Amino acid sequence: MGTETILVVDDNKEIVYSISELLKYEGYRVVKAYDGMEALEALEREKIDLILLDVMMPRLNGLSALMKLREKSRIPVIILSAKTEESDKVSGLVMGADDYVEKPYNPAELTARIKAHLRRYHVWGEEKPKADEDRIINGGLVLDKKQRIVIVEGEEVRLTATEYKILELLMEHPGQIFPAEQIYEKVWNEQADYAVENTVMVHIRHIREKVEIDSKRPRYVKVVWGIGYKMEKYS
Repeated sequence: MGTETILVVDDNKEIVYSISELLKYEGYRVVKAYDGMEALEALEREKIDLILLDVMMPRLNGLSALMKLREKSRIPVIILSAKTEESDKVSGLVMGADDYVEKPYNPAELTARIKAHLRRYHVWGEEKPKADEDRIINGGLVLDKKQRIVIVEGEEVRLTATEYKILELLMEHPGQIFPAEQIYEKVWNEQADYAVENTVMVHIRHIREKVEIDSKRPRYVKVVWGIGYKMEKYS
């Protein structure tokens, strides 16, 4: 596989420069753009493999550029968003972004996300896997009920039977919060007692270590403090 090209789009030139240097060090070719119009022009000129896209920009903002891009391409897009731009982050995911990274970004996390999305794109290509009665899909997670396997960003991961059942329960009900007692009763088929909280927590930790790019900052399996666990929904 040749050198992959990443389009970095941000009106802050210092951010574009620092990300570009990081990506060049990782062996990528970088194309720079400083607003949405420049980004779309770059896409006409160059073969781009992945886009890092800021939201707040002059001339044409990131979300408008994303809408135009998604009319004709499934290139992976990672939104760069400040913590205060929570609604933009959500809007970006709804409009077809594949992921988001918060500013100030962690270089190791950013490169891990980029590698994961490029790997998934090379496996699935323009045709994302489609959900049916045998497959549940959420972002980069694919749970195949027929084969009882889980694929994360294009690569199969090995879960224990119990971990698989917990993940299946959460993926079948994205956004729904399940208390630990409810997870225990549905997965173990036993009456929950006061000790189940710890048992479920350990299994959730193991699931996160296998399906999350960064298990300390999970995107998929979220804790809702004092209530339970849920699967965050992605397009």
